[in-house]
Amino acid sequence: MSQFQNVFVLCTGRCGSTTFMKACKHFTNYTASHERKAKGVLGRRRLRYPTHHIEVDNRLSWMLGRLDEAYGQDAFYVHLTRDPAKVAASYAERTHGLMRSYQPGIIMGPRKADPIEIAADMVETVTANIRLFLRDKPHCMAFPLEDAAALFPDFARCIGAEGDIADATAEFETSYNAGNPRQRQETAPKTG
Repeated sequence: MSQFQNVFVLCTGRCGSTTFMKACKHFTNYTASHERKAKGVLGRRRLRYPTHHIEVDNRLSWMLGRLDEAYGQDAFYVHLTRDPAKVAASYAERTHGLMRSYQPGIIMGPRKADPIEIAADMVETVTANIRLFLRDKPHCMAFPLEDAAALFPDFARCIGAEGDIADATAEFETSYNAGNPRQRQETAPKTG
């Protein structure tokens, strides 16, 4: 029986969020999605999720004040992390998305900065914001990706998830959405 109306997985991105969502898809009493409302949904609709739903979206870490107003201490929160150096290295390979926005838009320069340094700063900032947000939340858990096999069954118990927990945990043996997207596209088999 679902113990929470809503579960939010907060993270920096580049840390197994797609894998986490795929694992949650094995639950029979929760729905799960990854970045369900990330594109173009504004206002209150952006944070309106169905009941008994697990949302995995790194962009929620930029909306923590509004998330607190909407769900506060009633939801269950997961802080999904991965070795910060690996996250920064993964972001430094990307020339789109958050990295393209963070340097010129948030910290406003410098133009010739080391991408690893910029990515590390972003990872540290987002991680600190999530920790502060979770400080007063009674229903939350830290979830280092490196310990996923041991922690995922505990997470399932905490939220009262039902379904094939062994198959769900096995999802962490696969790396989804890994590496440089341009590199994946160049090495993908050609069709047509």
